[in-house]
Amino acid sequence: MNRALFVHTWRAYRVRLLIVTIALAVWGAILPVVYDSFGAQFKEMLDSGLIPPQFAQFGGGDIFSLTGAIALGFAHPISIGLILVFAVGFSAASVAGERQRGTLEILLSRPLSRRTTYWTLALAAALFIGVTIAGFLGGAFAGTAMTGRLDELGVRDLPLLWLNGFLLFGAIGAISLALSVSFDRLSPALGISLGFVLVSYFLEVLGSLWPDAKGLQPYSLFHYLDPKAILAGLADPKDFAILALVMGAAVAAALIIFPRRDLAAPS
Repeated sequence: MNRALFVHTWRAYRVRLLIVTIALAVWGAILPVVYDSFGAQFKEMLDSGLIPPQFAQFGGGDIFSLTGAIALGFAHPISIGLILVFAVGFSAASVAGERQRGTLEILLSRPLSRRTTYWTLALAAALFIGVTIAGFLGGAFAGTAMTGRLDELGVRDLPLLWLNGFLLFGAIGAISLALSVSFDRLSPALGISLGFVLVSYFLEVLGSLWPDAKGLQPYSLFHYLDPKAILAGLADPKDFAILALVMGAAVAAALIIFPRRDLAAPS
C-alpha cells in the first residue's frame, strides 16, 4: 500500500463519505421507528388477507418484526444505492476514470507499481464500504434504542451482520475495481458494474415475489445477504464463504489483468 496515495484518496472523498454515512444512519434509524409505530397495524392487515403473503416481505425483510424491519432497510434500494456510491462509483472510477482523464500515467510514472496502486485503491474502497455499512447499523441501533426495543434486537449479532454486508458490497466493489483496471474509459467499467448489480438485484427480488422464479435467486449476490436470519442467530456460513470466494476471484483477476495491460497514450 502507498500511504501518500491512500491519504490523498481519503481526503478527496471525505466529504462524500460523511454525507453518505449520515444518510445511511438516518435511514437505518427510520425502520425501527416505523415498526414500533405501525408494525401491529401491518400485522393485522396481513392476517386479514388484505396483503398477499408474497408481498408481505421484500429482500428477506418485513415490517412485522424488529429484525425484519432492519433487514428490510438493509435490502431496500435506498440503502443499496447509497452504499453503491463507493462500492461501484468509487471503485469503477478509481482507475478507468484516471485513465480517461489522462492522469493515470502521471501516477504510475512515480516509483509505484501497478499492484501497489491496486491494493491502495482496494483498501480505500473497502474502508469506505465498511464505514457506510457501520453507519446504517449504527442508525438502526440508535432507532431501536429510541423505541426501547433493544431486547428484541440481536445486538451481539450486529458485527456478524456488518461482515455479511461488507462481504456482499466488497464483492461488488472488487468486481467494479477489476472492470476499472480493464478499461481505458469510465463508461464501460461503470455501465457493466451497474448492469451486473441491477440484474443481480432483479433476480433476488423476482425470486422472492414469484415462487416459480425462486430457482434464480442463488445466481444473485444479494441472495447471500440475510440480515433477518443473522439477527435471529441463524447465520449460514455458506453465505459468507460464497461472497468471499467471489471477492477473491475478482481481486485475483484484477491483479492478473492490470500489470499486463498496455497503456497507450490517451486519445
